[in-house]
Amino acid sequence: MTEAARYLKLPAATVRSWFLGRNYATAGGTRTFPAIVAPASRRPPQLSFWNLIEAHVLRAFRTEHGVSVKAVRQALRYAQGQLGIDRLLLRKELSTAAGGLFLERYGELIDLSASGQIALRQVLKAHLRRVEWDEWQFPIRLYPFLSSDLMTAERPIAIDPAVAFGRPIVVRRGVTTAVIAQRVDAGESVQDVADDYDLTPADVEQGILYERGAPGGGWSCAVSPRAGSFGFSSSARVGTNPKLEPRGHGRVVGSQVQGASSSS
Repeated sequence: MTEAARYLKLPAATVRSWFLGRNYATAGGTRTFPAIVAPASRRPPQLSFWNLIEAHVLRAFRTEHGVSVKAVRQALRYAQGQLGIDRLLLRKELSTAAGGLFLERYGELIDLSASGQIALRQVLKAHLRRVEWDEWQFPIRLYPFLSSDLMTAERPIAIDPAVAFGRPIVVRRGVTTAVIAQRVDAGESVQDVADDYDLTPADVEQGILYERGAPGGGWSCAVSPRAGSFGFSSSARVGTNPKLEPRGHGRVVGSQVQGASSSS
């Protein structure tokens, strides 16, 4: 959970709440707030690449005015029930009529003003433009925002399970942001690193800006021989249960990483 939160520039507690729910105290005792979407694994808590996409889309609501988790859940049920689309937050249809129905229902549930709905649609569009889908309309690549307060149209960084074991890379040359940051931290100049990888200094600086808030390792997956269980590929389908784990900086155990510092 912590790794996914850092990739998306979100508080870890927020991501955990979206996928695992949370308990909260009331005058009548402790109550449970159900999750919005299901994680790839609850025990131990692990997220798949598709979960990362779902969290990225949910981030649009938090960016605009804070997520009403209950309203998002109800709007998803309504839209999916009306249109028969499973896991709507993963689907490219979210940018068409399906998304309009979902946003309309969500706006009604939280009494969002007309101007607020227009603003939310624009923020959602900006997030969806950073997702790449395959020919079956399932997500295969994410272009994360460089930082939580820098929502530009540029897409210099990508997360792709089929490239560099899922580690964030600089799109221009496929160099991982972790390697770039490590070399600069070791004392090399931005220009020297740029020359070695045939990048511009701006490319290097964007990689550093992103990596400053990203976890240490990338994600990879394995293909299970069991029917219905797939690793990440361009042919992955909704309904499978791909798992992600870091390579090179420890192995995911629960929400922590062995061999690398992690905080929740």
